Amino acid sequence: GANPLQKNEMGHTPLDYAREGEVMNLLRASEAKFQEEQRRREVEERRRFPLEQRLKEHIIGQESAIATVGAAIRRKENGWYDEEHPLVFLFLGSSGIGKTELAKQTAKYIHKDVKKGFIRLDMSEFQERHEVAKFIGSPPGYVGHEEGGQLTKKLRQCPNAVVLFDEVDKAHPDVLTIMLQLFDEGRLTDGKGKTIDCKDAIFIMTSNVASEEIAQHALQLRQEAVEMSKKRIAENLEDVQMTDKITISKQFKEKVIRPILKAHFRRDEFLGRINEIVYFLPFCHSELIQLVNKELSFWAKKAKARHNITLLWDREVMDVLADGYNLHYGARSIKHEVERRVVNQLAAAYEQDLLPRGCTLRITVEDSDKQLLKTTEGSSSSTEKSKVPTLRLEIVEKDRKARKLEIQAPLNPENITYFL
Repeated sequence: GANPLQKNEMGHTPLDYAREGEVMNLLRASEAKFQEEQRRREVEERRRFPLEQRLKEHIIGQESAIATVGAAIRRKENGWYDEEHPLVFLFLGSSGIGKTELAKQTAKYIHKDVKKGFIRLDMSEFQERHEVAKFIGSPPGYVGHEEGGQLTKKLRQCPNAVVLFDEVDKAHPDVLTIMLQLFDEGRLTDGKGKTIDCKDAIFIMTSNVASEEIAQHALQLRQEAVEMSKKRIAENLEDVQMTDKITISKQFKEKVIRPILKAHFRRDEFLGRINEIVYFLPFCHSELIQLVNKELSFWAKKAKARHNITLLWDREVMDVLADGYNLHYGARSIKHEVERRVVNQLAAAYEQDLLPRGCTLRITVEDSDKQLLKTTEGSSSSTEKSKVPTLRLEIVEKDRKARKLEIQAPLNPENITYFL
């Protein structure tokens, strides 16, 4: 039936207009029944489509991080959590590796209205002591008192929001003191003296602290896994499991990561209020291939929608682009690599009127490892072997023959000489 909780422009439900008597009792019973049915539908939907499954649709890799967050959210959704304290996470790992995206997708899962249910604060804006006022609002008599704080104003609108404190390691210690109160008591007093109860909120902090140690440890574990697999192949061909999945040991977390965190945040009670420290690891090769394919698919859709051009590529192209991965910049390095090596060519070819509307383009690899093996079988020329694979664009004709595009290379910024 109709939704008895539906609000009009004034924000009122049908119950607000009902008088005491039979009509009000009917509306109350209808509301209770509707809420129960809604709760049952949500439980059934969560059972059929678990949070982990939804997160994996948007986030490549990071299975351990997804599993940790999914388990904590499930406890909260089903009533198996401490109601006196909010849920607090600390996401650790390099830049561009999925920390912010996981927080966004978690908010999207919990709240229908993401704009209201997701609060993001860049903690680099709170590096000075006086900037605490921006956080909770200025006290009476000070400039900006009426405006309220960035956090308190939004939490008052949505007390059960997912709050992201991005790059929390850059925040001033006084801001961390306020956050400690927030995590410990689940409430916050703003500059006007009003207390906001936010025990039902979920707080997520991201940080690049110890990211280098986590990345190097993960790479070492992957290398050990590869060597172990090779050893098993040599010993017994039947007992081989090539896997990219690795787990960070408890000893590494306690002996390496925790001392770094204690040295940076300088307080045990702050770290003690964190429910889960979640580790984000560098992408393995299979995950990089997925990232490249996702980025190429993004540009293929744009090429089709804007210019009716079909873009094709194969696994070898993805392998070449995956080599552009930078450990410190994560998925952003793959994005930039695709833009430099593919999108720049597409833009130059379009500008030079080499792309007929409705054509089919194929990205190919020149000077690849496979081609070098064929051309250098009889020779040992070092210049041949040192060639870097290049990507070229081909137009696929109607008879399926390919024609390479002769794109005039624009000036390369790296080759320009500047005269003073």
